[in-house]
Amino acid sequence: MPDSSKAEFDVVLWGATGFTGRLVAEYLARNQDTHRARWALAGRDRARLEQVRSGLAALNPACAGLPVLLGDARDTASLDALVARTRVIISTVGPYARYGNELVAACARGGTDYCDLTGEVQWMRRMIDAHHAQARETGARIVHTCGFDSIPSDLGMLTLQEHMREHHGGHCSRVRFHVTKMRGGFSGGTVASLLQSVDESMANRDVRRVLGNPHALDPEPRRGSPEERDQLGVRYSRELGRWTGPFVMAAVNTRVVRRSNALLGYPWGREFVYSEVSSFAPGVKGMLNAAGLSAGLGAFMVATTVPAVRRLLERKVLPAPGEGPSAEERERGHFEVRLVGEGTSGKSGRPVRLEAKVAASGDPGYAATSRMLAESALCLAFDEVPAQGGVLTPASSMGLRLVERLRRAGMTFEVRELQTP
Repeated sequence: MPDSSKAEFDVVLWGATGFTGRLVAEYLARNQDTHRARWALAGRDRARLEQVRSGLAALNPACAGLPVLLGDARDTASLDALVARTRVIISTVGPYARYGNELVAACARGGTDYCDLTGEVQWMRRMIDAHHAQARETGARIVHTCGFDSIPSDLGMLTLQEHMREHHGGHCSRVRFHVTKMRGGFSGGTVASLLQSVDESMANRDVRRVLGNPHALDPEPRRGSPEERDQLGVRYSRELGRWTGPFVMAAVNTRVVRRSNALLGYPWGREFVYSEVSSFAPGVKGMLNAAGLSAGLGAFMVATTVPAVRRLLERKVLPAPGEGPSAEERERGHFEVRLVGEGTSGKSGRPVRLEAKVAASGDPGYAATSRMLAESALCLAFDEVPAQGGVLTPASSMGLRLVERLRRAGMTFEVRELQTP
């Protein structure tokens, strides 16, 4: 296993010239913890990287001398040389199924820790199959989904279950995640990743099977129970007392949470049931809003499969790569999610209901995500976290250490007791 303490850098940001990459770079430039980090910008275009560096120097004069490293996403030799120079690499270069294979392979070979913000389940499955065993041998911690998908879900679940274990014994056997507040936009990179998944699923039946399997990311994928299937329509939830509709990221987040449970040794039980929805007010207006969301998402997904309509969307409606919400829009954004868990106390044998709240200011996919991704890299670089390598999840790799970091960075993670029926 390589000695990472001898690496030239603590953190290298790969894809620093992209929309999200620039936001992560700005967060690192402003972050106090980064002042003790040896970090660098990386990509394939020196002139654009130097332009990013000039902008960072306006935020923090110490960034004027920030090293600039070059590489190519499809050049194995350049990526091997890049990852050998750092302890942790952050990747913001997507779609990951198109541009991420060789970098993950290089990190797994070289024993370099890695984090990204992918939501491409089919690609994560390929990375698990191809690199988990080698990463365990080299000690490389390959951690996908370190943004809005799937940190609120994965670490919200861990916070909820740790409260249950500490205060009641046992675990919550059933948890429902619901989005209560969210305001944010989309970037061209996010759209490109979504369309990449659509294209792969249309062309390959095996990809469709992976995307439709609730346990697609488990170490040994298995068929889930019917109640684990992602909600597509409108329902009234007596458990939540609200109307519910589909949540666009549920097909990613639920798989990540289930993988965490498996990698941690099933502390939440092998029959643990988890689901995610968007929630709305209990009245008629809430029902109509849920129905509108469900219909809109369905229509959009159908539209992406019709070539003529898709071309029109890409040309007239959807943001292009490199585009995204303005600074003002990012600042106005926010999110709040709640996880309601049910279990039985290991101390008294009585039923227990808990609610975890995870919230943050800033656009969920960009302002909040850049914070989560940067803090994940700093956590891997500097904090006492499990040393075992592999293709991991935020909860199974960094756990409560990352929760502590994100709390200090302004995110909310809290748990309260609910009355039982």
